[in-house]
Amino acid sequence: MTTLLLAADAVLPHSNSDARLLTAMLLGIAVIVVLITWLKLHPFLALTLGSGVLAAVAGVPFDKLMTSFSTGFGATVTSVGLLIGLGAMLGKLLADSGGAAIIADTVLARSGPRSLPWAMALIAALVGLPLFFEIGVVLLVPIVVLVARRGNLPLMRVGIPALAGLSVLHGLVPPHPGPLVAVSALHANLGVTLALGLLVAVPTLVVAGPLFSRVAERWVGPLELPAAVNSAATDPAATDRAVADPAAADPAADGEPRRAPSFGATLATILLPVVLMLGKALVDIVVDNPKATPQRILDFVGSPLIALLLAVLVAMVTLGRAAGFSRGKISATTAASLGPVAGIVFIVGAGGGFKQTLVDSGVGGAVSSWATHLHISALLLGWLIAVLIRLATGSATVATITAAGIVAPLAVGMSSTHTALLVLAIGAGSLFFSHVNDAGFWLVKEYFGMSVGQTLKSWSVMETVISVVAIALIMPLSLLL
Repeated sequence: MTTLLLAADAVLPHSNSDARLLTAMLLGIAVIVVLITWLKLHPFLALTLGSGVLAAVAGVPFDKLMTSFSTGFGATVTSVGLLIGLGAMLGKLLADSGGAAIIADTVLARSGPRSLPWAMALIAALVGLPLFFEIGVVLLVPIVVLVARRGNLPLMRVGIPALAGLSVLHGLVPPHPGPLVAVSALHANLGVTLALGLLVAVPTLVVAGPLFSRVAERWVGPLELPAAVNSAATDPAATDRAVADPAAADPAADGEPRRAPSFGATLATILLPVVLMLGKALVDIVVDNPKATPQRILDFVGSPLIALLLAVLVAMVTLGRAAGFSRGKISATTAASLGPVAGIVFIVGAGGGFKQTLVDSGVGGAVSSWATHLHISALLLGWLIAVLIRLATGSATVATITAAGIVAPLAVGMSSTHTALLVLAIGAGSLFFSHVNDAGFWLVKEYFGMSVGQTLKSWSVMETVISVVAIALIMPLSLLL
């Protein structure tokens, strides 16, 4: 602690109080890192205990700590937890109905061998809009294997674009948990963040996906195609039949008749919440009259909760019923989607509690003073903090939550555009160099049958390319917008 205090004093020699608060923040983060990485404690518990350490060192009374943490937890779950649940429902309907496979098959059927990496990036980006990263990986691996086998291409040539598409969407584009938490913590405009996120995501995906895949292919060398994860998805004949006749009956595992939803309906359903939220942001800018009927309508249907709720209701028809699901099957599918995301909701909620503890203890103000003293851009500071926490904990969500809480005071007084860019900068930092302390690292390693070294050369470097390219695009945008 003495060393940390001396370091803080060196940075902020004008304020012992700021030095103590900075030390409290560092110790709180250190406790979270140790509990997650060394003791393998669940991030929810680690964030809760880290909040207690931070408050104790900062001198916050116990009763105020409990109030701050519970207030932050409740506010975050209220604003973000509902959206995570609705997103999980939409993703589950997309996966179980066969809609994701139809998108993949349709795009691949219209792609030549040279354009297959670009097609995989497009597929991953479309499928990744409503799906969590881990679900997207499980869903896309059979398609990646099929494409590599059919096109006689190295696995990395098509695998990296698919992974890049999922990762870029996960880190930069709402309604994924990380960006949603940062939007809530920084009080950013979701529509503006979504628009700028897509603007940054497209060139980032191009560089980290199809272009970097050729480099990764040389670094990793030839890989043996892994065994099929899903025989139906990797059966060329079955895929050809699905493309030729998407409505062809396909008995489901539960005995219900199964059809595939159409490509157009699936695509429209996935893009519906995105279009509604972007429409709201556009009308707010162009009309800018809260009493105007078009703006009032779009303010309602374009709010994140209503947009995702409408998408889920539409998906029950365009995906569930179109696939031959009974009402009971649709109900069971949506119910099954909530169990796996319960842990994510609690982690996000605890992150909100940690963030509120940072704010109420005055740590945010101390960091703001420190950034002003050293003349560091708020965007760069947010990115650097997220990078450090990502490297230490391996969790992009924890890195986003913590960094957003630390730099939240810097967002006060920012324009909606710059606040949105700060959200994206934090999201970009949270993707930096995934390694052995990240569950995603092992997921990719096992599914693609790579060694640890090969995974570091491909997946880990790809994540770093995404992070660096994104912040390299965000910084100039902050000067232009």
